[in-house]
Amino acid sequence: MNLTPVKRLAEIPRIWKRAYWLICLWYFINFAVSAIFEWKFVNPRPYVLWNAFFLFEALCLLIILIFLWSHLLSFFKPIFQVAGHVAGIITFFLLMGTLSYYFNDYMDGLVYFEHWQEYMLELMSWEALRFHDQYIITVGVYYVIRYFQGIQRKEEEKSSLAIKNREMQISLLKSQINPHFLFNTLNSISTLVSSNKEQARKVITNLSDIFRYALDSHSEAMVKLHEEIDFIENYIRIQQVRFGERLHFQKDIDNTCLNIEIPPMILQPLVENSVKYGIAPKEDGGTISLLVRRSGSVIMFEVSDDGLGSNAKKVMDGSSSGIGMANTDLRLKSYFGPQSGLRVKATEKGYSVRFFVEDQKIRTPIAATMHENELSEIPQPQL
Repeated sequence: MNLTPVKRLAEIPRIWKRAYWLICLWYFINFAVSAIFEWKFVNPRPYVLWNAFFLFEALCLLIILIFLWSHLLSFFKPIFQVAGHVAGIITFFLLMGTLSYYFNDYMDGLVYFEHWQEYMLELMSWEALRFHDQYIITVGVYYVIRYFQGIQRKEEEKSSLAIKNREMQISLLKSQINPHFLFNTLNSISTLVSSNKEQARKVITNLSDIFRYALDSHSEAMVKLHEEIDFIENYIRIQQVRFGERLHFQKDIDNTCLNIEIPPMILQPLVENSVKYGIAPKEDGGTISLLVRRSGSVIMFEVSDDGLGSNAKKVMDGSSSGIGMANTDLRLKSYFGPQSGLRVKATEKGYSVRFFVEDQKIRTPIAATMHENELSEIPQPQL
């Protein structure tokens, strides 16, 4: 889509426009003061003022070109940027020096190459610094603006990530209790109503607790671990109605971890993945284990099973939409940093997924070291 010059100009960020006008204003003051001083005390001819004005116009145009040149160089490595700006300083000096020669000596009849060469050599003594400063200051302003824009962009990305994380969390909470799970549970309740009404009432209670937790959790950023475990146990009880003696569940929880805060429903996709792909397809079923251990300020979570493991047709799912485990990995990284992502291990003996979080109330260098050592021994997930 072709844009008119006016529209292209309107799309330039305001900060660059302000920087340009401020630089031009600064050099306008410099040119005006020096020209008036020369006209008043050295050479009281009008062309002195006109020459300064024309040089100022040329400088304002070259400032735009310097900005564009700096922007082009910013896509290259630092060594190429330095080389490019050295070439830029030389080119800028030749252009401004030649214009200065034209408005001064050339207009006075000194029109030969030797005259230009002599004039440029004279500029190399002191006035060259003035031209170099004009280029260097303009380039410096460009990089300062780019630096602060980079900081601002990172802050905006963090804010955007936080918003997306919140939206993803709410969406995930709505999708985790998927229709297949609800359909199977209602079928189980329907069967139990005629054979075991007491058991049917328990399943209905468990199901209502699950939905209450899912609906309430999206209003809170974090939940206590013991609340998450209660939710997981309700989920397992309902699944045990369906699978009977084929599904067993055991937990080993460090009591000092029960009150730590974690994102809601962070364990459910891991458990569901074990049920769906580890235990359900296995003829004699198996056991799902939940392990929570503390090492100083670092807390390890592990969900494992003795199901099909690497023999399963599919792993790393955790929801009927196929994004449960990937969402869990992203949520953990968003809350606790990239080091807290899922570590997955599938063998012929079963499947396990592990992640680490840090208790912000307790931070010890020893625990942090142990955390890094443990992480180095665990393979990265293939998400």
